[in-house]
Amino acid sequence: MGGAEEAAERLVRDRVLLGRTSTAERVAAILRDHITEGMFTPGTRLSEESIGEALGVSRNTLREAFRLLSHERLLVHELNRGVFVRRLTADDVVDLYRVRRLVECAAIRTAAPPSAEALAVLREAVQAAERAAAERRWPEVGTANMRFHHAIVELAGSSRLDEMMGRLLAELRLSFLAMNNPRAFHEPYIGRNRDILKLLEAGDADGAERLLAAYLADAERQLVQAHL
Repeated sequence: MGGAEEAAERLVRDRVLLGRTSTAERVAAILRDHITEGMFTPGTRLSEESIGEALGVSRNTLREAFRLLSHERLLVHELNRGVFVRRLTADDVVDLYRVRRLVECAAIRTAAPPSAEALAVLREAVQAAERAAAERRWPEVGTANMRFHHAIVELAGSSRLDEMMGRLLAELRLSFLAMNNPRAFHEPYIGRNRDILKLLEAGDADGAERLLAAYLADAERQLVQAHL
């Protein structure tokens, strides 16, 4: 089955998520999830006809969903060509990591000591990455990695920051997809996430923040190079 056919089939299954109260926001959430999963890669043209038919929504609803995702910088409309998944630039990566440093490092500083429940979420994200790596499922390693860093932001206890981080991570996934060797990129960060977790478990927020800052600097350099 080709990529387009597989995407259409998955979207048909997602139709049940819309229920009777189909809205552009719900359609946008489905498409955002699939972009985050890597189902729609950068440069992919999104067909109004096939996606609308698969989800069972009107063209106006779908266009509003596209507009919402364009506002989130996940899609771009090209005149007379259609709607495409964005290709990020090196400047995009630099800006994303500027935000990540401000938000994630501050979340660690302000949340010490983390609750047992928060640590359990972080631990499960690390373990999920380790399981996926053992089975060589590298895109899923990347997804687990993003869950870990979303959980770091959740330490701040702000629903607004959580929502912002969800959008930022979806955009960040577009930059991950530019890496030609996902294993080489994702695998080293599994251990680094575990090291950050160990310091948080030990109550060493300062040490965890230092490791996180170095982690983000290294990841930014790798991704910027890939986008040059």
